[in-house]
Amino acid sequence: MSFLLEFAYDKQTQVQCCACLKAIEEMKHPSDQFRKMIDEIPTLAWSCLPDGSVEFLNKRWLDYTGLSMETFLGRQWQTVIHPDDLETLMNTWRRHLASGKPAEVEARLRRFDGEYRWFLFRAVPVRDEQNNLIRWYGTNIDIEDRKQMEERLRRDKTELRLIIDTIPHNIIILEPDGKLISVNQQVLDYTGRTLDDVQSPDFRSRFLHPEDWLKLTAERREALQREEPFELELRVLGKDGEYRWFLMKYNPQRNEHGQVIRWYATGTDIDESKQANDRVRNEVGALREEIDRASMFDEIVGSSGPLRRVLAQVAKIATTDSTVLILGETGTGKELIARAIHRRSKRSKAAFIRVNCSAISPSLIASELFGHEKGAFTGAVERRIGRFESADGGTIFLDEIGELPMETQIAMLRVLQEGEFERVGSSETISVDVRVLAATNRDLKAAVAKGSFRQDLFYRLNVVPIDMPPLRDRAEDISLLAEYFIDRYAKKTGRKFRGIQKRTLELFRVYDWPGNIRELQNVIERAVALADSETFSVDPGWLDHQALQPIKPALLAAGKLVEHERETIETALKKSRGRISGPVGAATMLGIPRQTLESKIRALGINKNQFKSLR
Repeated sequence: MSFLLEFAYDKQTQVQCCACLKAIEEMKHPSDQFRKMIDEIPTLAWSCLPDGSVEFLNKRWLDYTGLSMETFLGRQWQTVIHPDDLETLMNTWRRHLASGKPAEVEARLRRFDGEYRWFLFRAVPVRDEQNNLIRWYGTNIDIEDRKQMEERLRRDKTELRLIIDTIPHNIIILEPDGKLISVNQQVLDYTGRTLDDVQSPDFRSRFLHPEDWLKLTAERREALQREEPFELELRVLGKDGEYRWFLMKYNPQRNEHGQVIRWYATGTDIDESKQANDRVRNEVGALREEIDRASMFDEIVGSSGPLRRVLAQVAKIATTDSTVLILGETGTGKELIARAIHRRSKRSKAAFIRVNCSAISPSLIASELFGHEKGAFTGAVERRIGRFESADGGTIFLDEIGELPMETQIAMLRVLQEGEFERVGSSETISVDVRVLAATNRDLKAAVAKGSFRQDLFYRLNVVPIDMPPLRDRAEDISLLAEYFIDRYAKKTGRKFRGIQKRTLELFRVYDWPGNIRELQNVIERAVALADSETFSVDPGWLDHQALQPIKPALLAAGKLVEHERETIETALKKSRGRISGPVGAATMLGIPRQTLESKIRALGINKNQFKSLR
């Protein structure tokens, strides 16, 4: 119920009241004309004595209520006031009788048919020349339609507010300059604060992530000045003390002149999608890291017996989920075998995550593998997911597993046994489905005996061991590998080679290759970059002469080496019936590029067409 202590007329009421006052004033000298005018004006008009007793009511009053003048001259006039409004009306009336000031109050008045309608009761004091109160003049104006409209608006506003509060997004209303006006219940529930708290000038600085507050303040101010819709991604502090990512979309509301009068911002929680994006970035980063660090070839090249035995193992175990421990000297291609297992597994479409355990500080290896929570250690400014979480559903390759610190070995054993772990600084258990492939050039059995590697972890890793043969045990693959690398780096540098110097090829075959395939690759890359002729050659000084072993008599004759190569190629051509390329071609069988094989066929003078007749 509203009360206005200052008397205010709208235009229509002013006209009506003026006519009423004039008419009532003429009552001192009544006439039929004036009485008729007072009775017919479209307003309920009345007058009271200074003490508030009813003096006069016009015919409109009497007709509306259905009561007589005699009834109103007593106290019975109060019976037409709604019982719920009577006390307020009387208290307001008594207060203004005492003060002598104009009065205005809303109350429901009963019509002759029993229906109550809202009226605005207005009373104006009339004074004589000595400022003595001599009479009260009043009008009652029907405001039922306005009250119903106000009630509808109130209900609509309440309903709209309820809808806004139940929308699962943060909604913020701003002034044109960006000052916060109001927020929905979602904002209050998320922050755990009151409306007064979020309306404080320092709200953004207290609840936005410090990095985002510094970065986005100027950007937001410039965007508001452009007066066009815009978006921001930022982290907001929740009542649980954690920051979550939100996408804020700002839209301006304009008046009829196109001026911005409000900004409406909606905030959508995108924390889970951001984490998913982070996981993808980690996977991409891991892939790039893998590619950058890869120091081997892109394909498995060779047809020697030791290599074929390894590939046979790969074919058998790839389709299982068994843990594999790949053993071998540095540079033998352990990574490549791990990738081959993954590509042929049912997890091939999922992530392949590589971790070099020897390249990460022992104090950070647990965080790298299992992730950490914000504040877990100095520098942990936000939550970070680990490599195992990124590899969920796929494969993780733990290179140099023998370098894993003892305290991390315990957590690794739990992952292998139960598929569970906790982030550093958290007690929440995370379950993952990851296949583990591990590799090392260390003797893990000796490490177990010395107590530097857990025996139970060794047995968990050593489910399927694969021993990678060193290059010195794959002598028949050296010429194929050399051709492959020469072709690869020649294409990268735009060079062309007509053949390999005989002395270089012989040197390659008798060298011990302590660095294995990686050393061969590096030597060829250097030779291609420094080549000054169309015949590929390597400076003998680049190879470690101490690693040169006594040449077996069977290998002294270069002719026997050539003959062995010829027999190998012809055997492959027979099996492929003269086909060079394709999945069943000789090049695929030998594991070398088609161009390399054709170059060898020409150099050895082999007639590949003779094998086509064997069909």
